[in-house]
Amino acid sequence: MKKNIIYICIGIVLCSIFYTFTAYTTQQESIANTETTLGATPHITNLPPIPNKISVFGEELPLDRQDVYEALDREILTNTFWHTNTILVLKRSGRYFPIIEPILKEYNIPTDFKYLAVAESCLLPNAVSPSKAVGLWQLLEGTAKELGLEVNDEVDQRYDAEISTRAACQYLRRSYESLGSWTLVAAAYNCGQNRVRKSIASQQQQKYVDILWNEETARYVFRIAALKAIMSNPDNYGFNLTETDIYHPYAHRDTTIDSNIEDLAAFAIEHQTTYKTIKTLNPWLRQNKLTNPKNKTYTLRLPQQ
Repeated sequence: MKKNIIYICIGIVLCSIFYTFTAYTTQQESIANTETTLGATPHITNLPPIPNKISVFGEELPLDRQDVYEALDREILTNTFWHTNTILVLKRSGRYFPIIEPILKEYNIPTDFKYLAVAESCLLPNAVSPSKAVGLWQLLEGTAKELGLEVNDEVDQRYDAEISTRAACQYLRRSYESLGSWTLVAAAYNCGQNRVRKSIASQQQQKYVDILWNEETARYVFRIAALKAIMSNPDNYGFNLTETDIYHPYAHRDTTIDSNIEDLAAFAIEHQTTYKTIKTLNPWLRQNKLTNPKNKTYTLRLPQQ
């Protein structure tokens, strides 16, 4: 009797071991099959389209040239897959392009230069570079003053979207009168007119695509062209924004002042708004007051009532 019980116990243990081994083997085979399946189906990244033809500033890029094609390809890839930034500039374009476009037209400057502002500041009016260039157009203090802008501790008109755009247009027109090519004007905006002239003279070439530039300037016009391609047809590059996604211009009304504002917070309350709103609508006001000893006339934006 005892022997039978022992045999039964041994059988139970052996069966348990057998079924455990079988389950383990089946699990490992399943894992191996899953890994094989995953390995056979890697993640697929769809490459963004490269236009068959594209012009920038009214000048067509010769995409049949390998160097030109690859330069544009690089910038389209970079900006397509820089998702957060590209989505944000698409959103901000609804706020700032309506300001920029009519001023470009007024100065008879190609509308593609709105994409230069994107390349410069990502359409952030408060953008400040390491070299202290400021605003949508990244104007240096000396250049801004030469163009008639007021820049001091309390007032910095480089932060004003409309005023800075007018100043940038003056600069672009002067540059075009000197260089005679809008792509060279764009290059000069990046590296300076003197460097453009020296490059033309030393390399004996007149076209942007035929000149060997430093790394930043070599990419600059192609980056603008890529931004144009993407922002003109965002759906083609996977950016499906609706009208409600776009940032629109702030609703505001203008008022003029020709006296001091001793306290902007008190001024805001007096006009039934907030200090934050005043500074948002008028980023060119750099302090919490406006000292105006010469009684200059300034236009302030107030929220629409």
